[in-house]
Amino acid sequence: MKYSILFLTLLSLLSACTNTTDTDNTEIPQNTVPAVLNYTITNVYPHNTGSYTEGLEWHDNAIYESTGDPDYKGKSKLAKIDLLTGKDIQKITLAKEYFGEGMTVLNGKIYQLTYKEYKCFVYDFTTFKKLGEFSYTGQGWGMTNDGKYLIMDDGSNNLYYRDPVNFQVVKVVGVTDNNGPLASINELEYVNGFIYANVYTTNTIVKIDPATGNVVAKADFSYVLNKYAPGAISDEDQANAAVLNGIAYDSVGKRFFITGKFWPKLFEVKFN
Repeated sequence: MKYSILFLTLLSLLSACTNTTDTDNTEIPQNTVPAVLNYTITNVYPHNTGSYTEGLEWHDNAIYESTGDPDYKGKSKLAKIDLLTGKDIQKITLAKEYFGEGMTVLNGKIYQLTYKEYKCFVYDFTTFKKLGEFSYTGQGWGMTNDGKYLIMDDGSNNLYYRDPVNFQVVKVVGVTDNNGPLASINELEYVNGFIYANVYTTNTIVKIDPATGNVVAKADFSYVLNKYAPGAISDEDQANAAVLNGIAYDSVGKRFFITGKFWPKLFEVKFN
């Protein structure tokens, strides 16, 4: 009888352990649906309609912008822009063979990507004098930094953390939402531990937790251009080229700036 009781007890314990293990293995966490990121337009400023915006930043009370050139006619540029007028205060133009892309400012230097030319140019922040360049594989899209690393993307759902000294990749973070990998991540801005990103050809800005790659919130800017600049850009142009792209943040004024490719307006935004 003792042996029978012992056998049944052991069998019961083994069964309990097996059930616990099975339960743990089947619990796979899923991304939750991103929250709605509400916002208020607090000011509207002019924006150069000749600027095919690829990178946007705010520094020293001015907008810094990197633009591309779909026709490769020497219109790609890096410029310091007066917020109130939208006019260039200082600029350099890239050679015709280069399509300017995302840019960011780190440690007194401006880093500017190119689209398919595999080059990242480095300039002195004050003078725009070219200090050097890096080579990389793949396309260049958006870029920002977290104060330590450069963070860029390439049209996929990946964020690449790069060492600003040698441009080597130190980490890759995949961006996902509740539907899975979120591709076409474009212009980037790092703000208070999160990355805000345009999603190419959409009117959506996503807020990303870089620790996990999860999209935690989304903002819809579909109505903005037609409300504040009705008829300025045709629906066809918006669908083909003149899309939302450009996010800058003023850490002192606690305000964002949002614009798009060839858009006539730049919007000051407060996220709620």
